[in-house]
Amino acid sequence: MRLSLYRRNLYRRHFIAAGVLAALAGTWPAAGAAIAARPAGTILVVGDSLSAEYGLKRGSGWVALLESKLKAEKLPATVVNASISGDTTSGGRSRLAGLLAQHQPTHVIIELGGNDALRGLSLRLTEDNLNQMTQAAQKAGARVLLIGMQVPPNYGKDYGARFAALFADVAKANKAALVPFLLKGIADAPNGTAGNSDDNTRLFQADRIHPREEAHPVMLANVWPELKKLLK
Repeated sequence: MRLSLYRRNLYRRHFIAAGVLAALAGTWPAAGAAIAARPAGTILVVGDSLSAEYGLKRGSGWVALLESKLKAEKLPATVVNASISGDTTSGGRSRLAGLLAQHQPTHVIIELGGNDALRGLSLRLTEDNLNQMTQAAQKAGARVLLIGMQVPPNYGKDYGARFAALFADVAKANKAALVPFLLKGIADAPNGTAGNSDDNTRLFQADRIHPREEAHPVMLANVWPELKKLLK
């Protein structure tokens, strides 16, 4: 009787140990499924027409391409695109609290500021809005990626330099990640810069402001390296 009880206890310990090892090795079906299903987070994109697929067919913009990229990289993150064409940093700031409460994102991408420049809004106001949005997202527990923008040369060299620099200033002040220029390789490439000449519109729509569909993979390529760092 004692020997039989000993053997039963020994077998049970071996069974439990085998189960633990199998789970750690990913060979135990239930444990493996649980690990695979673990979410990488929710990425909230708060942007303007450059992120809202203005003038494009649905699913062809860089945010939609980001979803495909995440799947390819086996990162089961959810992307929420809260971008609105024509939005400014003031509009994004007013919407952000509700978006944070609703979606509880782990990451927030802020792509705003271009329309501020187009409307001639104060650079100080733009910078303050971006600071407030960044801090609000961080306070909610999200990692922030700021997307920088530049303006065409006709805005003037001084204004253009100050506008481009404010994104870096906000990122540095808040220890946030930064993509210096969303349209790198598009607006600053040969046959790419909008507004300079009729020969430089290949990658832009007829309005010479919004990139064509073929430019959006380049936009994602500009964003992805910095975002990937935040997803680790």
